[in-house]
Amino acid sequence: MTYELPSPAAPLKIGTRGSPLALAQAYETRARLGAAFDLPDEAFEIVVIKTTGDNRSMIEADRPLKEIGNKGLFTKEIEEAMLAGDIDIAVHSMKDMPTEQPQGLLLDCYLPREDVRDAFISPQYGSIHDLPQGAVVGSSSLRRRAQLLSRRPDLQVVEFRGNVQTRLKKLGDGVAAATFLAMAGLNRMNMDEVPKTAIAPEDMLPAVAQGAIGIERRADDTRAKDMLAAIHDVQTGQRLAAERSFLATLDGSCETPIAALAELSEDSLRLRGEILRPDGSESHADEISGHIADGPQLGHELANRLLTRAGEGFFDWK
Repeated sequence: MTYELPSPAAPLKIGTRGSPLALAQAYETRARLGAAFDLPDEAFEIVVIKTTGDNRSMIEADRPLKEIGNKGLFTKEIEEAMLAGDIDIAVHSMKDMPTEQPQGLLLDCYLPREDVRDAFISPQYGSIHDLPQGAVVGSSSLRRRAQLLSRRPDLQVVEFRGNVQTRLKKLGDGVAAATFLAMAGLNRMNMDEVPKTAIAPEDMLPAVAQGAIGIERRADDTRAKDMLAAIHDVQTGQRLAAERSFLATLDGSCETPIAALAELSEDSLRLRGEILRPDGSESHADEISGHIADGPQLGHELANRLLTRAGEGFFDWK
């Protein structure tokens, strides 16, 4: 070993957004690194960085994400801090991550994946099918909006921005009859009291990389590379390689309704994918299977299959 491990006197700086969920993910990363190297919590420093997507005025105004920006909305400032040397590693929700990293940064560590499913949240109703005709549903996710409207075009969907707590407050205030959250986030924050129903992937295919935490580092940081290798979950990495290849081939962003889920069985990988028009008026779904090692190629093939079926200009919209 040509480097010293972090210590309370010289802690490893972990960059993160400041929401309760983001902090829970950073604490999980700290705990796993501490356990792997027998280090105390004080050997790590949690550094909170505000991103464009966290701008309070935009959240309170419920501006759609597509009006604020798309790729890098929740990552740009964190990555700039890492390139500047202000932090050593960054913890991200992988469904927020663009498929390409800035020059000099690498994303090659994933923690064990949590529940991939979406959660239907409502104080009154148990499922999408229980909602009355014309009910108002809140969501800032174009993917969830499109999937919902493809199944229930009678529903009204309103913008619902903010962290988990903000969205639950809006629901409690009666802004909408229901909303959606990721089961993974609710589980990580131990929010068992939230009235929720997990939605099977067969009914609502999740976002690419939903439920996965990724840890980004500088490409030339040998210490970070070795430390993160000790907590990397290989199977999560294999699944995300296929899903993110699917997304990259589609050139997906916050502006495009795309869903995908890879699952492993011994040496095989099954990848399901779906693309939709933002208003839910048209959707295309398919799946592909093959050897785990071929995951990225399977993602590429499935994306091209759906693009061919959808036709030119499928994602063009105003």
